[in-house]
Amino acid sequence: MQNGTVTVDVKLEGQLPQGARPDLSVDGTVELERLADVIQVGRPVFGQSQSQITLFRLAPDGKHAERVPVRLGRSAVNSIEILDGLRVGDQVVLSDMSAWDAHNRIRLN
Repeated sequence: MQNGTVTVDVKLEGQLPQGARPDLSVDGTVELERLADVIQVGRPVFGQSQSQITLFRLAPDGKHAERVPVRLGRSAVNSIEILDGLRVGDQVVLSDMSAWDAHNRIRLN
């Protein structure tokens, strides 16, 4: 692995696609696991897998956000599983909110 890139060898079976040639570089996604019925969000700045953090969840009025404890599960490059603390449809702030660590409720502009 180098800079987040992993080199793998791929063998195509059957008729080759038009334009295929030896040593052709391609991008792909390797699926290691597929999870059903999982709540997930974009990966927060300080969110590590299998940990508990707090996030600011947007209030129904859309003008405020309240700090809520969230238990995180498995993570991918850009997203993370929510085990507890959020429901489907909740919106959260994913950026660095450490400047507001002393506050449990903030007003959004």
